[in-house]
Amino acid sequence: MPALANRLHTLPAYPFAVISQRVAQLNAAGLDVINLDVGSPDMPPPVHAIETLASSAAASGKHGYSGYRGTANFRAAVADYYANRFGITIDPNTQVLPLLGSKEGIVNLSLAYIDDGDVALVPGIGYPAYAMGALMAGGQPHYIPVTEEAGFLPDLDALEARGLPANSKLLWVNYPNNPTGAVASFAFYERAVQFCKRHNLLLASDNPYVDVTYDGYIAHSALEAPDALEHAIEFISFSKTYNMAGWRLGAAVGSAEAISALLQVKSNMDSGHFTPIYDAGISAFKQTDRDWLAERNAVYENRRDLLLEVMPSLGLRPYKPTGALYLWGKVMIPGLDGAQYVELALNEAHVSMAPGAIYGPDGTAYVRMSVCVPDARLDEAVDRLSRWSQRMK
Repeated sequence: MPALANRLHTLPAYPFAVISQRVAQLNAAGLDVINLDVGSPDMPPPVHAIETLASSAAASGKHGYSGYRGTANFRAAVADYYANRFGITIDPNTQVLPLLGSKEGIVNLSLAYIDDGDVALVPGIGYPAYAMGALMAGGQPHYIPVTEEAGFLPDLDALEARGLPANSKLLWVNYPNNPTGAVASFAFYERAVQFCKRHNLLLASDNPYVDVTYDGYIAHSALEAPDALEHAIEFISFSKTYNMAGWRLGAAVGSAEAISALLQVKSNMDSGHFTPIYDAGISAFKQTDRDWLAERNAVYENRRDLLLEVMPSLGLRPYKPTGALYLWGKVMIPGLDGAQYVELALNEAHVSMAPGAIYGPDGTAYVRMSVCVPDARLDEAVDRLSRWSQRMK
């Protein structure tokens, strides 16, 4: 066999692929592992989206290529969503691009902008694909320190005072945040856009949890900030908003220049979705009301509150999330970091969590739990972890 490409020698295995393989091995050995590691919604999508998919798939004219830019109706629906949700005017022809899930767009954006020696500015706790995309493109992630005390927001003023690394091109932000559940204000997005404008950066806002929020909070879009449509691109996903993770539908919205660059990469890699998927996405946008979202979020909020209550007894100091699908806890057991805590819980309690280190250098003391588990299964996980933690003491 030929030698592997050099990029594979610098690209680690994707963390959740490793976790999934480990859980599969334990299950194959006869153990029943409860997965609190992945944010895959356990509840169904809106009924009208499923019905639209079925009726569209039954139509004879919906089975050819849908086009590299998706359908015009889907792009228009994305633009309408931004107008109705954020009051932003989006050109569906130049400022919207469908994605095969937002993760694909995140990595392909790096391929569009990052060359050998280029830098992506990545929060010290963030979704792994931001750094992985930079590495895959031949560049490097530069981690911006984030702390719990600062609400897990990057200190852009401190970064500016120190000086940016040479050849910096992208700044990644993600609020509501995975893994912490932290949120960002409109003022933060204003500062971030102006920071990117001053330093000739593209602001890349990963926003899949914008409609997964708690305690009455309403999340912002980075594109609401002045000048954002010239200096920012935002990624949205049906995976979290409409419980459609396996459907792999998302969109990039924002700078026409960035959208064009992303399209140039994507059109050489994929040929778009099955048209009924777009039709179902339009239905999800247009027919899902705020009550459906509120009822769904209330289920997650109840699970969040259960974990917030129990985590201190498990040796974890929780950060109360305002959005997203996760509980982020700092390990308070002497001598254990997040990876060691997760390993012990998996082997001894048979509950799988995500170690904080996979999200960046500032996450090593933490673990992440997902609320995407049916209530009975979550209760069982809490019981297992409680009994295990008592044995640990």
